This record gives sequence, C-alpha cells and structure tokens, in this order.
Amino acid sequence: MNGCGIARDAAGRGLSVLLCEQNDLASGTSSASTKLVHGGLRYLEHYEFRLVRESLMEREVLLRSAPHIIWPLRFVLPHHKGLRPRWMLRLGLFLYDHLGGRRLLPPTRSVDFRRDPVGGALQPTYRYGFEYSDCWVDDARLVVLAARDAAERGATILPRTRCLSATREADGWRLVLADVRTGAETTVEAKVLVNAGGPWVGSVLRGVVRSNAPSRTRLVKGSHIIVPRVSSDDRAFIFQNSDGRIIFAIPYEGDFTLIGTTDEDFRDDPATVAISEPEIAYLCRSASEYLARPVKPEDIVWTYSGVRSLYDDGASAAQEATRDYVLDLDAGEGKAPLLSVFGGKITTFRRLAESALERLGPYLPSTGRPWTAEARLPGGDFAPDGAAALAAEIREAHPYLAPHHAARLVRAYGTRARRLLEGCRSAADLGRTFGADLTEREVDYLMQHEWARTGADVLWRRSKLGLRLTGPQREALDAWMGERAQTTAEGPVR
Repeated sequence: MNGCGIARDAAGRGLSVLLCEQNDLASGTSSASTKLVHGGLRYLEHYEFRLVRESLMEREVLLRSAPHIIWPLRFVLPHHKGLRPRWMLRLGLFLYDHLGGRRLLPPTRSVDFRRDPVGGALQPTYRYGFEYSDCWVDDARLVVLAARDAAERGATILPRTRCLSATREADGWRLVLADVRTGAETTVEAKVLVNAGGPWVGSVLRGVVRSNAPSRTRLVKGSHIIVPRVSSDDRAFIFQNSDGRIIFAIPYEGDFTLIGTTDEDFRDDPATVAISEPEIAYLCRSASEYLARPVKPEDIVWTYSGVRSLYDDGASAAQEATRDYVLDLDAGEGKAPLLSVFGGKITTFRRLAESALERLGPYLPSTGRPWTAEARLPGGDFAPDGAAALAAEIREAHPYLAPHHAARLVRAYGTRARRLLEGCRSAADLGRTFGADLTEREVDYLMQHEWARTGADVLWRRSKLGLRLTGPQREALDAWMGERAQTTAEGPVR
C-alpha cells in the first residue's frame, strides 16, 4: 500500500516513476489486514495521539476518495467487568469522536444490550456497551486502485518483477530488475530509490542495496479466521481480552464473519507466514468469551495471515509496538538518496506518501504541490452514500444483471462498472460464468486493467469470490486465465 501510494502521489506531480513488486500487487501484508480504515482506538492507551488524530482525519478523506470500496461501519464495544472500567471507555471514545474533526460519521452512543437487537449475539452477562464509527475497506482493491491511478498518471507498474540489485552511482541508482516468470533482466536508472518492501524492507537493504546500516525492523504477525456469520446485525464487534489485546468480529462478504487479529512477533520468512494452531485457539476462545454461540475451529471456512514491518521502538509486547510510520532517509554529499519506509497502516498511506515526497523534495527537480487530499481513486467519483443509486443506474442500463450482481460490481469498481459492462446487451455478452457471478467479461477486465494473471489474483485479492467457488471452479478459472494470457499479447497494463 505504501509503495503504490508513493508511486501515485509522485506520478501525479509529474515525476517519472517506476514501481516493481516481486509478486502480485497486495499479495503480502496489504491484503492481510483487518480491512479497516480507522483511527486505532486502542492506540490511545499508548498515548499515540498524533497517529490517532492523523488516522481519524484520513478516515474521512479516504471515505470521500473511494466510496465504492470504503464505507462506514458501526462498532459495538461491550463493557467487560474486570477489564477497562466504563468511565475509561467513555473517555477514550469521547477523544476518538473529537480528535479528528469528524464530519461524515455519526458519534458514539451508549448501548443497552437488553433493549438493542445487537445484544442477541452476545452472552447475557454483557449488559452495556458503546457503539462508535469507523470504516470498512477492501484493502487489496485499495492497493490496486492506487496503482491504477499511478499508471494513468504516467507511472510504470511492474508486478511479478524482482529487484536483483541496486548500485549507487555518482548521479543516481542503477538497478537490475528480473521478470519472475521469464527470468528476463532489465537495467534501469533512477535519481532516487524508495524501499517500501514491507516485511522485506530489511532484506532489500541487506541483499539488494547491500547496506551495512542496522535495520530497526520489528516483524509482527497477524492472523484472521473467517466463519459463518455470527450475528444477523450489520454492526461489528470489538472485544477486549485480559491479555491487553483486542479482536474484532466483523460482518464479511454478506454470509461470513471475520475474526482477528493476533499480534505476535515473527522471525521467519514472511513468504511462509500462515496461521498456527495456537492462534486459531486464541481467536476462537477470545470470541467465544463474548458470543452467545461459541466459535469452534471446525467452523472456520478460511484463514489468512500477514506480517507487518514495524519500526522497532523497543516495546516489550508486539501489540504495544508503534503503528506509526518512520521514513529513514539515507543521503548526503555525493550520495544518491535512499528512502526506506518502516511501519505505517492502511489508513495513513496517503499522508505517508506526502511525507515521503516532502523528504525527497531536495533531491528531485520539482515535486509540485500535494494533490491527493481532494482526488478520487478510480471509480470513486460518486457520493459516499451513493452506492445504491449507482447500482440502480447500472441495473437500468443492464437489466439482465441480478440485483446482487450489480451491487457487487459497484462495490468493486464504482463508476468503472460502466466501463466493464460497455457494449453488453445481454447476459450472453458477459461470457462464461465461472461460479457465483464471476464472468469472462469481468476476468478479462481484471487482466487488461488490473494486472491479474492467476485465479488467486482474481479470487482472493481483486475479489473474495474464492469463498464462493468450489475447488473445480477455481481450477477451471486458473486454466482459462492461463490460456487467455497465452493468446493475448503480453504487455504493460494500460
């Protein structure tokens, strides 16, 4: 997310930009988040007021910029006797309501679970709580849309391209890139280099740049489970745990609930990250302490895990390590600049990008003025509450679409759903259906405009339709995409 955000901002200022990613876009940490654009309520306990304020302000900026993939969500926080007292929760939520200049989202309110339907999903011992606002985000689509915007502003985006080496020269950097599919190597030159490698940021410094400087990186693993929906209510829950951590239980893709995250230190290869049995037990136990119907390991339909690269601030526990970002600039007399990105969160990617361009300004001919605060991401040019109206418009133009199909296309593509459906007059024009309502027309669009190359790219990052397709259907999609890629001239996504 951070790399695509910086590429987008820089390209919009007229700079020549190349971004390379060793795998698919958002295939690492940025598709493994808890899917929230939020201030970070629990960060208040660690006195990270600057980060919370910036995040709360960005929450509404991002909601306006991408209302198709970001939308408001209400969170219910039950009061747990023996943990944080009610006055502390009330004070924290008061600060949360007022630190960031909230305008679009409703304020906090108290909830009596004996009278409010949301209490039906909870054990009867929980009688009172609070309800507050944050936002949901399709994290992987946010990454792809930032890359799409960067490309349309002139950036070159190269997924599945590994940077083998970066050599400092008198007037800049000489980099050797390799296509991971063919092995073909390319040499490029750049005035500045940004290392936004996420959990690989230290590996890039050591193995690509060959820097001897110590990397103050702390890798923290977070895992999530997906289970059948635990509540008929559209609100999410935030549960406190006795170990100081919190977990969320969030309505997910209509029929499911997302539960997570864990926070634990990680010292292995980020490419091998996967949920462990103790993490599954922890999430099931923590959710079951609150929910009327216990969550069991056999309920799980999918899991995912990711590794955050946090700045090592010396915190004793993983959940206490700062989520704020640190930009480390290695430059000086006669040295080509290297900017390394540590930490950060989905919510602050736009501000992080502005800060990165500000730090790099002295080493570039011109960085122009910040511009992204008022800009829409591709497909986001409609009102934050306008998704239903846009879906109705799409259905009027394409009456053969089922209501849920039109709604899903709007949630994924916004106004660009019109472009995806351009020229279609009937369901037959959409081509083969692979399962659920995923059609050849949509997959073609993702291959042509969003860098998708495999079934996993489509089913788990460009969408979450992998939850609804059978194993044979997934295999059929992979085979079709492989054949399609061979019959289509391979070239840069336009």
